[in-house]
Amino acid sequence: MDRIKILWVDDEIEMLKPHFLFLKERGYDTTPCTNGQDALDLIKSNNYEIILLDENMPGLNGLETLQEIKNMKPFLPVVMITKNEEEHIMEDAIGAKISDYLIKPVNPNQILLSLKKNLDQKKLIAKKTTLNYQKEFGNLSTSLNSLVGHQDWISHYEKLIHWELELENIEDQSMFDIFKSQKKEANSLFAKFIQNNYFNWIDGSDGPILSHQLFKKSVLPEIKTHKPTILLVIDNLRFDQWKIIRSEFLNSYIVEKESAYFSILPTATQYSRNAFFAGLTPLEIQKQFPQWWKYDHEDGGKNIHEENLLRAQCSRLGIERPISYHKLTELNQSQQLIKNLQNYSHEGLTVIVLNFVDMISHAKTEMEMIKELAPDDKAYRSLTLSWFKNSSLKKIISKAAKLKFQLLLTTDHGTINVANPSEVIGDKETSMNLRYKTGRSLTFKSKDVYDCETPNSLKLPSISLNSHYIFAKGDNYFVYKKNYNHFVNLFRHTYQHGGISLEEMIVPFVVLRPR
Repeated sequence: MDRIKILWVDDEIEMLKPHFLFLKERGYDTTPCTNGQDALDLIKSNNYEIILLDENMPGLNGLETLQEIKNMKPFLPVVMITKNEEEHIMEDAIGAKISDYLIKPVNPNQILLSLKKNLDQKKLIAKKTTLNYQKEFGNLSTSLNSLVGHQDWISHYEKLIHWELELENIEDQSMFDIFKSQKKEANSLFAKFIQNNYFNWIDGSDGPILSHQLFKKSVLPEIKTHKPTILLVIDNLRFDQWKIIRSEFLNSYIVEKESAYFSILPTATQYSRNAFFAGLTPLEIQKQFPQWWKYDHEDGGKNIHEENLLRAQCSRLGIERPISYHKLTELNQSQQLIKNLQNYSHEGLTVIVLNFVDMISHAKTEMEMIKELAPDDKAYRSLTLSWFKNSSLKKIISKAAKLKFQLLLTTDHGTINVANPSEVIGDKETSMNLRYKTGRSLTFKSKDVYDCETPNSLKLPSISLNSHYIFAKGDNYFVYKKNYNHFVNLFRHTYQHGGISLEEMIVPFVVLRPR
């Protein structure tokens, strides 16, 4: 086993020999050094894995030596050791990006703990994470076969997200492959659960909150508190993506309630988001507001009447306080909203709709560069976080907190990374979506889909008497027979929505209070 090389810089180095012997027995070779200048010369000519640096030395002091080390090798970890407990010394050391800060006298175990924390942390965390997941694997598999209700599935999905985020931080692909297999099995059983229960839910029987019920059941009670409220709808935001960006909200907000609801089928913006804003099923929208509904095969935007649907719902619910609706598609719109946000603080509800995450998923289909940036869920989450950290939305949230807006965050549906092509045949009016199809004379592989022959039974409008809907299960995606291989390769490992999966259907609803 390779021994770890340490440089220990202290003008009283002779007093530290017992520490050197203690560390040698544990695999660390320590080079002694009595001053800053000699330390810099040694660092130039040797590859040390970590530096232990005394703060109070004659000549170049510890902070001066630290600065030179960071100029020379910015990523070399340095542990500062000092008798001085003055706060400004600590702040200067931390500002210079030290890895740890120890107060003399230090015992050997303190040093060992600091070394392990800085050199072995990733390895130790990976080992512990692997052991913990191996213990939990059996529990997840056993519980999967005993999930009964929708809340059971929400809890199970949250556990899967937890382990996915834990395992993606360790470099053990075999363990992650085991997890992916477990998640795939969960999605397979989830599709059966939806197929057995969705009809009753959409018909009004007991079940989870669905898209068309969310505003009345979850948003309206918050509006009734008479606090200025922002409803933030981030299109296509999966539950795991919310978990990744969650910490970015915590400087400005406290998470008061974190829950999930189920997107209706199809899990596509035209259906789920229109249903949310209308407080109606797609069939009810088509019947009550035919001027605001477009079928899949018709030209034109499918969500251009969201504000109209929202205002109609608010009127129906007796909401008398003013509301405003803002769809942010360009940077200047965001900047204008930031500038004018205080003008909306008197409203009952300020609705902000953002399509950026949806744009990422569509761009991954259409642009090779995005495919390379987000080839899998880990990278997709990372791209979402990077966007959020640098987005105007973060500035909107910061200002909203200062203006004491409460914040309701949600989405319309999620998305899934598709992998398995499923051949489908339809007529010219068949919809183009890769995760659901609606039309006449559909031919498909029955095992890959949830087939709805009577759309009205799922509260969906029919194009004609003979039209029906099919929804892809798991990570399947629909491909027409013509140019089959070309489209299989074009769409494999892209993010799609409209079908049945944990990722698409179980999505967040979060209530946040300003700090």
